[in-house]
Amino acid sequence: MLIAGRYQLHDPIGRGAMGEVWRAYDETLGRAVAVKLLLNQGADATAASRFRLEAQTAGRLNHPNVVGVLDFGEQEDRLYLVMELVDGDSLARLLADSGTLPAERVARIAAEAAAGLAAAHRQGIVHRDIKPANLLLDAHGTCKIGDFGIARFLDDPGAALTATGHIVGTSLYIAPERALGETAGPASDVYSLGCVLYQLLTGRPPFEADSAVGILHQHLDAAPVPPRELGAVLPPAFENFLLGLLDKQPQDRPTAEQAAEWFAAGSWQGHAEPLPAAAPMAAPMTSPMAAPAAASVPGPAPMGETGPPTTYKLPTATGTRSRSGGTRGVQRSGGVRAFVTSRPRVVAAVAGAALFVAAVFLGMALFSSEESAAETPGPSGSPTSSSSTSSASPSAPATDSDTGTGTGTDSGTGADSGTGSVPAPEQTPSAAGTPATTPETAPGGSPAQTETAKEEREKERKARERQDENEPDEEEPDEEEPDENEA
Repeated sequence: MLIAGRYQLHDPIGRGAMGEVWRAYDETLGRAVAVKLLLNQGADATAASRFRLEAQTAGRLNHPNVVGVLDFGEQEDRLYLVMELVDGDSLARLLADSGTLPAERVARIAAEAAAGLAAAHRQGIVHRDIKPANLLLDAHGTCKIGDFGIARFLDDPGAALTATGHIVGTSLYIAPERALGETAGPASDVYSLGCVLYQLLTGRPPFEADSAVGILHQHLDAAPVPPRELGAVLPPAFENFLLGLLDKQPQDRPTAEQAAEWFAAGSWQGHAEPLPAAAPMAAPMTSPMAAPAAASVPGPAPMGETGPPTTYKLPTATGTRSRSGGTRGVQRSGGVRAFVTSRPRVVAAVAGAALFVAAVFLGMALFSSEESAAETPGPSGSPTSSSSTSSASPSAPATDSDTGTGTGTDSGTGADSGTGSVPAPEQTPSAAGTPATTPETAPGGSPAQTETAKEEREKERKARERQDENEPDEEEPDEEEPDENEA
């Protein structure tokens, strides 16, 4: 059968819901191609639109990991799509034949399929039907993504031609957000690719159930069993990254471009990342004293030989201790400053205690000065009550009690026996009319001066008592005088 006068159909390659694929030969260009013919879809009014959409989406892509579209047209009321012929098998047939694939080959398929998806996502295209049957391997083992029949444009949501309430795609590889009826995005293709890789490693999809609805519920709620628990032989890094592709939240999955770079770089093997090269150390300042020591430092050991352990000199403090002690103040000030900065509460408590003690001493000083001011004479200079009572006026006659005089009873009254007065005791300077200024009466005296004044007053009192006791002995000669005259 000749299509469009140039594509000769030979034998069918595959058949799907929308069309059948034939191996064909382009007689104009002399090359093998694949021709996809649209089946009669009388019940589906959107079949022709979907077919045209596939031609438009695939025609926008030009990538080695995407099956290229070469031509599109209509023959005898049947739409046809001419595509690049992939001389190989699909992953679905490979799984049916071998069951599982080694981790190294799966990593290569993952890198190439993710690169093809990244190219489609950059063009604003979401495949929406990533599954083993749509991933093809050519004669060299290169993976190519085909069948963009239900793809959609990100910039034109209405171009998907999906009926409201219907979920398009294959339930075994559909993303959780699409199971909830949400719009498919690039992260949905990444999830579907993770399901395919899981099946390539374990021989089974991550979720299985008796019905499509049961599988959708597992995509939403169940966690996939780690592949190594099912007997898959792969590095832990590969397993962890694969489980990240199957994350329930779209924002937590890596992008297709990140996945392609990760697998292509060999990170799936779990090799430790190389440490960054050590920064070259600055050459130290040499001095004549340090020259002999520097000459004795061994050089680096040659490659392949074990040299002495490398030691690193820790940085010293900015202020070093010198013999003269000039830097010691800098260190101490720096230490106090660091302590104040690191312990503000302790410093505040110490400062508060110091202020409290200072206030106590100040109060004691003020109280003692008020006491001494209470004992000092007034502004007129008159003596205090205590000093006035203890002093006598020199012009006043002595009373009987003070001078010890009385009337004579033995010889009657007379000039010699009349009332006599004993000379007043010697007055101290403090007994004068004008009181002497003592430490007690000095204004603003201290407590020590007050104590001294008290001691002086006590001495004066004792002196007066001794004088009073001696006065009777002094009167006896006066009483015996009349006897001497009579004789």
